[in-house]
Amino acid sequence: MADSDASLVARVVKDDDRAAFELLVRRYQSPLRNFLRRLTKTDPDRADDLAQETLIKLHQSITSYRGSAKFSTWLYRIAYNTFLNDERRVKATTEFDEGFHSPAEDTAQTTGDELDVDRALLALADRQRAIFDLHYKKGMTHYEVASVLELPVGTVKSDLTRGRDRLKELLRDWEQN
Repeated sequence: MADSDASLVARVVKDDDRAAFELLVRRYQSPLRNFLRRLTKTDPDRADDLAQETLIKLHQSITSYRGSAKFSTWLYRIAYNTFLNDERRVKATTEFDEGFHSPAEDTAQTTGDELDVDRALLALADRQRAIFDLHYKKGMTHYEVASVLELPVGTVKSDLTRGRDRLKELLRDWEQN
């Protein structure tokens, strides 16, 4: 049976167990990158850098994890805050450029419908994309998403509703063209 996140964290904190930390990294590295790729509008290099930065912050702050939320919720909060800090830096140093965040096309592994949905998701605001990814891709509850993003639950629910409506509208418009 696989070790729980809580037992791995306890081993890291208590014994500085590097193997336990490595298991946590392996467990969350890909999901973190996927989450950050959605936030960075599929900029894989930036997402990889942010995932690496998140894992470094995890290592530096793991002793502050208190278990009041699921470990994954706590970790995704670190990732989201890392993204927001980087986004502020990018906006402060770069003029807005539509091409800067253009998605990398990889049609060999993705169906047309998935490409349309991914393209439509790019039209949503950063926060809405984060909410969609955490809720639909990571399977988090409204309360867990609210905890990760430090938002009221009502905001999460309304962003999901508005975002879903916007996605339907975009996909319907693309289908008609």
